[in-house]
Amino acid sequence: MTAEPIERAITELSRLPGIGRRTAQRLVFFLMSRREEEVAALASALLDLKHKVRECAVCFNFAEGERCEICSDERRDSSVVCVVEQPSDIVTIERTGEFRGRYHVLGGALSPIDGVEPDDLHVEELLARIEREGIDEVVVATNATTAGEATALFLAEELHRRFPALRVTRLATGLPAGSDLEYADEITVSRALRGRHAL
Repeated sequence: MTAEPIERAITELSRLPGIGRRTAQRLVFFLMSRREEEVAALASALLDLKHKVRECAVCFNFAEGERCEICSDERRDSSVVCVVEQPSDIVTIERTGEFRGRYHVLGGALSPIDGVEPDDLHVEELLARIEREGIDEVVVATNATTAGEATALFLAEELHRRFPALRVTRLATGLPAGSDLEYADEITVSRALRGRHAL
């Protein structure tokens, strides 16, 4: 029914999270109506993501260089590290303006059913950072899902065992159960940060 390049573009766009076939089709027809320079700018921006952005060598956030902007910022409190599942969670927390420490991205959450074990996450790197940087507090900000809670409990046990003097806290209630941190509004995340508690 449609030309092969259109069908291919729809198929590729529908692979994106939250983009179904109908939305992909609308996007393709929108792009077809735009000038070539606009479409080329979008294509160039997407290629730049793959060519110029990589993981921060310290926290595993996205970075254009060796270290991300947060790890490079000397004004941040290096004694407090907030542990999140994905880089998108950092954006959510940063929008609140409440947190002035540093971050550590795990790269997911524990899920034995899906084959995600502690070795698949950046847990060992977190433990090495605590030892190397003399961190005083770890704020566990994993999602309020079953996998996120399991990850938080695992981290708390591991951190208490390895570093008995370390303060380990968890975001306070206020985040709805079963939700992802990425989709929470700033007020909810702000209250959760202010009311974090020991694990």
